[in-house]
Amino acid sequence: MTDKQKHPKRILIVDDDQIIRDSLCEFLRLEGYQCDGADGFHQALKEMEKQRYNLVITDVNMPEADGFELLRVVRKRYPEVVTVVITGYGTIESAVEAIKIGAYDYLTKPIVDDEIRMIVNRALEQQALIQENRNLKDQLRSQFGLENIIGHDFKMLKVFDLIEAVADSKATVLISGSSGTGKSLIARSIHHHSDRMEMPFIEVSCGALPETLLESELFGHIKGSFTGAVSNKDGKFLAADGGTIFLDEINSATPGFQVKLLRVLQERCFEPVGSNETKTVDVRVILATNKDLQNEVEKGRFREDLYYRINVVNIELPKLSERTTDVPLLAESFLRQMCKKHGKDKTSFSDEAIHYMECYPWPGNVRELENVVERAVVLGKHQQISAQDLPQQILDQARHDAPATFTRMSLREALEEPEKKILEMALRQNNWNRQQTAEMLQINRTTLYKKLKRFGLEADPMANSVS
Repeated sequence: MTDKQKHPKRILIVDDDQIIRDSLCEFLRLEGYQCDGADGFHQALKEMEKQRYNLVITDVNMPEADGFELLRVVRKRYPEVVTVVITGYGTIESAVEAIKIGAYDYLTKPIVDDEIRMIVNRALEQQALIQENRNLKDQLRSQFGLENIIGHDFKMLKVFDLIEAVADSKATVLISGSSGTGKSLIARSIHHHSDRMEMPFIEVSCGALPETLLESELFGHIKGSFTGAVSNKDGKFLAADGGTIFLDEINSATPGFQVKLLRVLQERCFEPVGSNETKTVDVRVILATNKDLQNEVEKGRFREDLYYRINVVNIELPKLSERTTDVPLLAESFLRQMCKKHGKDKTSFSDEAIHYMECYPWPGNVRELENVVERAVVLGKHQQISAQDLPQQILDQARHDAPATFTRMSLREALEEPEKKILEMALRQNNWNRQQTAEMLQINRTTLYKKLKRFGLEADPMANSVS
């Protein structure tokens, strides 16, 4: 059974001439398609409300409303449906009008079997591409939706609030954070939550290119402008026109390039390398840095005017070690991704493995955690990932930081000894004056008296020994 037979495409024929309508439907059914007919504008819309169609073939001249009006409605309500126009009175003007409105093709009567067969095949291929593009866009929205950025820590919740607040504005955004914290993911999330989401998102790593190549990469160049420039080339800013450009590692930009970038941010215009022609673009700029730019300004390595130009909205991403409660959530998410990627069947992490991962400082942040999980998925021998599947440095670090021994006790019992020492030190510092001690510790006197009684600190032991 062919794919056409398994998943037949559905076509709607709209024509007030019943003979033409029925003959076309019969021919297309013999070709393996599901085909319905409608005698005019209103019946066509009723059929489309009841049933999903891949292709609509419509006559132009009909009594209720012409085929052009149907094209406009289909394009607005059902953008994934491809349309083909047929008429017995073909003119160049009407053909141009149909294509402008959105028709895939235009045919004149009488229709030749081979011709309609070819047009339908091509139109349905176009419809499949439209649907595939739509699915890919849905996947992108899903991938970069806030619900798919893992983080329940309050610092990440603040980041999510900032993304939602700034996404639809045109404000320049500076994302700061250590390497591996997910700056690129946040930049893409801002783009996909903005009204520019249908337009390009272009990412450039400023630290990966020398200044001469970076300028050409961003602004383009003309033929002969430098050795190796064998043809004209559009830059990334022009490619991102209407959309978003993400400049990563902006802290590595040279002073000369910073001057050029400042002008682009101020005026949204530039000249390609070797050209005097000014290009103007409508681009949302997002930048990222893994260094403290304020400190770089103070040291004279980053222009102060550029810093204030790009630091309109600053999103600071915390290190993974600053949000350890997110480690289990991230690990489980990466586990699902890596099992799918490598075709493995790992169910979960052992409690011991989670404990070791929570104790590790993660100098490589989220990227390092992702790599660790992928390694465990590939090399692990059991369904559950255990501590033995983790790299040795994670085990060594956790063991180094752990106390030598720990007697089983409640949290209240464990805190009693340090609390007693704090009370005793505060009392000595205030010469055992309870009022001053209570004020220093910011607790009321009644609470202090209860604690002193519980720990046997009601009187100055030195005073008792003297007497």
